[in-house]
Amino acid sequence: MRHRKKKKILDRPKASRQALLKNLACQLILYEKIKTTEAKAKTLRPFVEKIITRSKNNTLANYREILKLLPIKSAVKKSFEVLGPRYKERKGGYLRIVKLNQRQGDAAKMVQIEFI
Repeated sequence: MRHRKKKKILDRPKASRQALLKNLACQLILYEKIKTTEAKAKTLRPFVEKIITRSKNNTLANYREILKLLPIKSAVKKSFEVLGPRYKERKGGYLRIVKLNQRQGDAAKMVQIEFI
């Protein structure tokens, strides 16, 4: 039974799921909006919001923690130089999920996840 198990598995093994989330987070930070499936976006939202919350406080420890989570250094740099100061006064809720039409091939629910 799945009582009190909240994580989304996304039909992938753990390493593949972590790589997917890291790459989606990098692309979201670099381009500030991406189009993906609804399940991936709902899994991605808390991951990226924790990164933005850490990047609001520009310390070496936070920089190293985010460097562990994001494989692309330019995404880490942008999170500290652009996104952290932009959301300095905001307490949370940095992302918005907008529903789009279904994907033509397999009728998957598509969404656009973007920064507010």
